[in-house]
Amino acid sequence: MLSGAFATVTGALLLACSHAVSAAADSKQSESYLHHPKAAAFIEEIRTEKAYPEAKLKALLASAHQSQSILEAIARPAEKTKTWAEYRPIFMTQDRIDQGVAFYQQHQAVFERAEKEFGVSRYIILAIIGVETRYGKHKGNYRVIDALTTLAFDYPPRSPFFRSELKHFLHLEKEAGIDLMQAKGSYAGAMGFGQFISSSYRHYAVDFNDDGHRDLINDPVDAIGSVANYFKQHGWKTGQPVVSKAQLKKSTAKTDSVINQALKPKLTILELKKAGLIPDDAYEDRSLATAMRFEGAQGTEYWIGLQNFYTITRYNHSPLYAMAVYQLSEALKQRLPK
Repeated sequence: MLSGAFATVTGALLLACSHAVSAAADSKQSESYLHHPKAAAFIEEIRTEKAYPEAKLKALLASAHQSQSILEAIARPAEKTKTWAEYRPIFMTQDRIDQGVAFYQQHQAVFERAEKEFGVSRYIILAIIGVETRYGKHKGNYRVIDALTTLAFDYPPRSPFFRSELKHFLHLEKEAGIDLMQAKGSYAGAMGFGQFISSSYRHYAVDFNDDGHRDLINDPVDAIGSVANYFKQHGWKTGQPVVSKAQLKKSTAKTDSVINQALKPKLTILELKKAGLIPDDAYEDRSLATAMRFEGAQGTEYWIGLQNFYTITRYNHSPLYAMAVYQLSEALKQRLPK
């Protein structure tokens, strides 16, 4: 999760294997972050806030090194470099569906409880974990401290964001019992089954098995409950539709002005109809929606997303990502008990 979360963590999963070797190699080639020009100000900020012991922070920064492969990975996230025709086959595979069925069967009671307590579709929860980490099989190979320091100190476009994430990460040692020296995750510092970044871990993780710990890295039960809680907190509407394919009946002057304009639903179904887009499913004309155009394997596709589609994009700010999650959830639903 790289959105609220952040916006492109899935790229970490696509690139994690290819960067695993380089992540280990390039971190050894750079100077310790303890001596980075920006480190002194960060250390002073943490000392002033009394957020983390200074000696331990210095030891942590001394162990951290810049990773060039992280900088390369974040510069080309899959969601921004691939078409729908290229993106969809990454996730819609028989192997991923089969693994999802097995993971669900192993934790069926947990998924059912999460759906009941949080009102979020069990199939959506399952698909998120499937898209993010193949149900926990690929959680990332980068040391989180290397990822966060690299991006906080040497990636100007998002430096303030990752500096904040680095501060949140320090709190997780006490709050979640995470070993900050050893924790591994994505190139953006996302961790565990659901790839929560540090701020999301602190704000949305839940102790779903009541053992006194919020462990999203090793405990699938806590991870399932936490993904459900994240969706609930970001506006998931229980039992409501997610997205519908649409037909472009006619192209009007308004058509291009309503397509791919915003992730958040702002126009009514009636307004989209007047622009020439007719959803395959029946929605109330007053329902708010967003219109999307994808370049699929069979040509141009038009889709209309509602609030629950928007909620999926709060996990990763990409309509491609949300569509992959939705379609995987539907494929899993066909194989699992209703």
